[in-house]
Amino acid sequence: MIKILLVRHGHVEGIRPARFRGREDLPLTRRGQAEALAVAGRIASKWQPERVYTSPLSRCVATGSAIARACGIEAESIEALNDIDYGAWRMKSHEEMAASEPMLHATWFNTPHLMRFPGGDSLQDVVARAADAVRLALERHPYGTVVLVSHDSVNRALLLQVADLPLSSYWRLTQEPCCINEIEITGDRIRVLAINETGHLDGIDPA
Repeated sequence: MIKILLVRHGHVEGIRPARFRGREDLPLTRRGQAEALAVAGRIASKWQPERVYTSPLSRCVATGSAIARACGIEAESIEALNDIDYGAWRMKSHEEMAASEPMLHATWFNTPHLMRFPGGDSLQDVVARAADAVRLALERHPYGTVVLVSHDSVNRALLLQVADLPLSSYWRLTQEPCCINEIEITGDRIRVLAINETGHLDGIDPA
């Protein structure tokens, strides 16, 4: 049996009000740093992971490093966990894109599985990369627990895969900063034990 703890990185600028951050390499805010310490403490107290794998973007590297330190293990960044590429929409606000590209903006929220960002990714691209991250975890840790630290879009895509749900269900899932998703894989059986667990973040100052 392998257990995968899928974690989103801590808070960064551009979450609210929302921007299409994607591959923009944003650092954790003070709030994000506190969230990273909180999720690290939660994981260290409940599980014994063998390794942490992170997206190469600094917000995930910093979150994963906090988890690795708390658990006394190593962290490694892998391209398979990198965020969606928003292409020409990168760091644009939702209001900007709703005004300049209303049809495409509506497609993203109504039929996200039919969207490709101009000069960037489709959800199918994200799914293929996320699947590679799971395959890596299965190959290296067939009987252990691993932590994958990634992004909102990547986590949603991965959860849809393991739950055998269509990409059209993308917006039915929520991934808050530093949430924990718990996935258990035994042979050909997959169970999703927790989605978007955030109780460990209670009490953190949102400012």
